Amino acid sequence: MAIFLVRHITTYRYRRAVRLGRHQLMARPRDSFDQRLIDFSLDVTPEPSEVRWLHDVFGNCVAQVEFGCDSDNLRFECVIKVDHTPENAPDFRIEDHAKDHPFAYQAEEAPDLAPYVQRWFSDPEDHLGRWLDTFLVRGTRRPTGQVLMTLNEAISDGFAYDRRTAPGTQSPSTTLERRKGTCRDFAVLMIEAARSLGFAARFITGYIYVPDRDGPVWLGGGATHAWCQIYVPGSGWVEFDPTNGIVGNRDLIRVAVARVPSQAIPLFGTYWGAREDELGMDVDVNVKTAAAQ
Repeated sequence: MAIFLVRHITTYRYRRAVRLGRHQLMARPRDSFDQRLIDFSLDVTPEPSEVRWLHDVFGNCVAQVEFGCDSDNLRFECVIKVDHTPENAPDFRIEDHAKDHPFAYQAEEAPDLAPYVQRWFSDPEDHLGRWLDTFLVRGTRRPTGQVLMTLNEAISDGFAYDRRTAPGTQSPSTTLERRKGTCRDFAVLMIEAARSLGFAARFITGYIYVPDRDGPVWLGGGATHAWCQIYVPGSGWVEFDPTNGIVGNRDLIRVAVARVPSQAIPLFGTYWGAREDELGMDVDVNVKTAAAQ
């Protein structure tokens, strides 16, 4: 068990005062048996006219922030304290019918899992399939856990991390062509690959604890993180972080789950002004353990 402390600051800068519109924030971690939210605070500058909390279609906590003023800057600061129970090794307790891949989800689960099995990106030239053929023989029965571990490792070992400030994600075909990408790109690649193999997979956004950044003060240079979950009968939704080769929840703090990445954007919003008024956005995320205070 570990107590993680997260400080997440996002600052927007504008050339002149602009009229601020609604912003939507996903930063409050999900409560579960392996992570328990102890405390959460949200501080917004300038002061909003209203902060409204709701649950979205996936059960994520979403804050809708309204403003009634103009400003040349906008700052969101979230401070989070979470009790985290790590899973140090994958626990593939797989039901008999799914121990080997390929398999079919049972009738009582299949309708609920169907949206997570459907591919998101078109791939008319089968770039994804040709890549999978380099390390998996499609149609050959193999242990299900081995298939998923191999897929996770193929991305972790075969692609270079390339931090990108532009919003959005690359298509799997682009990631395969460039052989590099962000954590969101790698999560999408694994999701699409898993779906092409018949697995139900979903996108996760949150935070990752990096031990060598731990220390007595808050450190900058961090960012939100992304990975995925794959549904395995008998084990449920199992977490895979292809960016770091992690299987299970070790060092991962879940905030939001979604079918596609565009449904789990940590923060977005609007303003009334000219395009050139926007000077940029700064994001500062630090995750440390309570022992490092």
